[in-house]
Amino acid sequence: MDIFHNIINNTSFVLNIIGALITIWGIVISFFEFLKKEISKSKDAIQLNEAIRIKLGSYLVLALEFFIAGDIVKTIITPTWQSLGILGAIVV
Repeated sequence: MDIFHNIINNTSFVLNIIGALITIWGIVISFFEFLKKEISKSKDAIQLNEAIRIKLGSYLVLALEFFIAGDIVKTIITPTWQSLGILGAIVV
């Protein structure tokens, strides 16, 4: 049973790391696109800001999916009411 708990904990940890990396990657990409837009003094800045915001949002949503998956996997081995409530609040 300890092997199963270790596998579940490691899987949850890896999913959370992947979520964090996706978040950081999305922030870096969006930041450099923003800097490029600001340096070029583009006339359609509002549209470019919107595109950057949507791109960053898509990275954040993808990362959130990995965080939720990690929490679901971790809840498999520790299904307390508190952990289920926290997971439910995150999903909502």
